[in-house]
Amino acid sequence: MNLNLPIDTLMYGIAQLFLLPVLLAIALLFLYAFFALGAFAWQALQRKSGVASAFELRSLRQARPRLSLAEVEAEAMNRLEFIRIATRVTPMLGLVATMIPMGPALRALGDGQLADVANSLTVAFSSVILALLAAAITYAIAHVRRRWYADELLQLEIAEGKQA
Repeated sequence: MNLNLPIDTLMYGIAQLFLLPVLLAIALLFLYAFFALGAFAWQALQRKSGVASAFELRSLRQARPRLSLAEVEAEAMNRLEFIRIATRVTPMLGLVATMIPMGPALRALGDGQLADVANSLTVAFSSVILALLAAAITYAIAHVRRRWYADELLQLEIAEGKQA
């Protein structure tokens, strides 16, 4: 029994409209992940070499000494915000980009059009792989940067305690 209700057709059509924007978002987040990885690697090298500007919170505090530790901490969270959002949103978009092509793949399978099934599954699996890679990269960067900021905040707090 085939019940093709108008709501089913409407939901299917709406879901298909989101495939291109979701794929575009995944591509942009994938590119962002590698840009962030390059910036992170450069900063890590600078930190290892002792370049003062690589220690962002200390540099901020030196440039604006009137900032409280809470304001510096808020700035650290602000600097981590986009990469943390990317870490969480990218896998979700990967799942969406996996599920959207499954509808056409199942339809094509029912019609015996195996080439269309293969094309839809290629899009589905490629998008989720790129999304997961981007999420893994941004997660690692966010995790290490959070530790760097915690260390810098601790050093600022110790330095402030010695001045008091």
